[in-house]
This record gives sequence, C-alpha cells and structure tokens, in this order.
Amino acid sequence: MAGTIVILGVFVADMAYRAQRQPRTGETILGTSFALGPGGKGSNQAVAAARAGGRVHFITRLGVDPFADMARDAWAWAGVMPQVTVDRDSYTGAAYIFVEEATGNNAIMIAPGAAGRISVADVEAQAERIAGASVFVTQLEQPMAAAHHALTIARRSGVRTILNPAPAAAISDEMLALCDIVTPNETEAESITGNAVTDIKTAKQAAAAFLARGAGAVIVTLGENGALYHDHTQTVHVAAFNAGAVVETTGAGDAFNGGLATALAEGKDPIAAVRFGCATAAISVTRPGTAPSMPSRTEIEALLACG
Repeated sequence: MAGTIVILGVFVADMAYRAQRQPRTGETILGTSFALGPGGKGSNQAVAAARAGGRVHFITRLGVDPFADMARDAWAWAGVMPQVTVDRDSYTGAAYIFVEEATGNNAIMIAPGAAGRISVADVEAQAERIAGASVFVTQLEQPMAAAHHALTIARRSGVRTILNPAPAAAISDEMLALCDIVTPNETEAESITGNAVTDIKTAKQAAAAFLARGAGAVIVTLGENGALYHDHTQTVHVAAFNAGAVVETTGAGDAFNGGLATALAEGKDPIAAVRFGCATAAISVTRPGTAPSMPSRTEIEALLACG
C-alpha cells in the first residue's frame, strides 16, 4: 500500500483575469474573462497528489469566511484530508493571477492572510502526523520558520522530504540539508543559486549548486522542456509530454510536485517519479485554473502509456 503524503502550505482563493496584456500603472484595460477558484501552492499540490491517487494530509491555516468554505469543498472533491488551524483574527488568503491570452503565461500576486500566520506551534501540533508520513512536502509561501521546523521533524523521522522553493527566497544551508529533493523551476533556480538557467547544461549547473549546499537531489522543472533530475550519482533529462494545446500554465509546477510526491510515496524510483510528475503537469496545462485543472490517476496513466 502506498504511504501517506503530508503537505504543509497555503490555501488562497485564485482570482484569475485573462487579457491580451497586463495593464500599466495608472491604466485600465478590458479583460477577456474572470474566474474564481481554489489555489495556493500547498493546497494545489495536495489536490494534485490526491487526484493522482495519493493519501494526502494538508496542514494549513484558514480564516472563517466564504473562501475557507471554498477550500474545504476543493479538498473534499479531491480527497484531501485537511488538518486546519482556524484563525478567527485573520482572513483566508487570495491571489491575483494575470493570464496572457495568447500564450497562457501568468503573473501572480498573493495575499496569504491566515496562512501567512502558520507558526512553529501549528507545525508542532502535527508532529506525529508528519513523522508518520512516507513523503513530506512544503514550499515557501508560509513563514520560513514553520517550513524549517516541519522539515526537521520529517528528517529526524526518516521521512522523504521535498522542498518546492517557491516563491524564491533566501534559504539557509541548514534548511537545504534537510531536503532529500528540491524542485525549483528555472526562475527559482537562478534566483536562489545565481546560475541563469537557459538550457539543460545550465540547469545542471544550478542543480549542482543546490547539491553543494546540502540538498540530496534536485529536479529543475523546465516547462515545455520537461525536467532535469540531478543527484550525486546521475543526471537525467526527462522530456515533457504533449497532452494537447496549452490553455494555462499557472498550476503546472504544483501539478508536477503533487504527481512527484504520489509516485514517490508509491515506491517509484526517482526518474519514474519525475516522468509521472511531468505527465501530471502536461495534462494540467491543457485546462484553465489551478486546483480544478489537476488530472485524475486514470488520465495520468493513459498519458504515460502513450509516451
């Protein structure tokens, strides 16, 4: 039986605006569409992992408002088991997402609200659950101290740890040393290591910089070029899958991380897990939205069989 996945992270309500371009400061333009739905990197990854077949617990903090109701509905739909601290003194977070009509590329601004107040105490309250997981995943949208403490609990308990360093921020060598796998995209890899990522060769250089600081392995996600896996014994480029026309890329990284966690929790080797993550991401970008775009296990397996 597959092991349990525990994810620490943020839920926010995604408010996605589509237009030909972003407005300049002081300018008003007409958009082509608007959608409101569940989001936040941690929540998206939990939904992706659960939809992909994982047994997922999600640790977060919510306010008491309609966006909190939206969160619980999204988790129920996907099969995520929420572990929520209710914060009556704050609000459930929200994100502004601009999507470029022609390309599906995006720009995002987040106001995390209650999730921005996730504390070490919140994490400690879930210590037993984290310690009992097969895979633990976190990101950098919640306070760094909470993520660091959770990684510490997981590492000392022998749990496989994944850090998705998004949004990019300064990370201590001590924290990186707690990570079995770090999963930056090209922009995050460059921001954190100082190595510009423009191709496979430079992705390997950035990955090597993470290893030099203590990470066990690195997966640099490369969008339409797939992903590069690099550890102390091997470097493998996994090509992207083509699941159809790209509609929106907003949830691609979260889809990848959720799929990766599920595959690892099932005992797949790292390269097979990267392929599973790439297939999950490839399907997600053919649909609008973030959490609603996450594919089912059946869809992922069908794409893998074709690839």
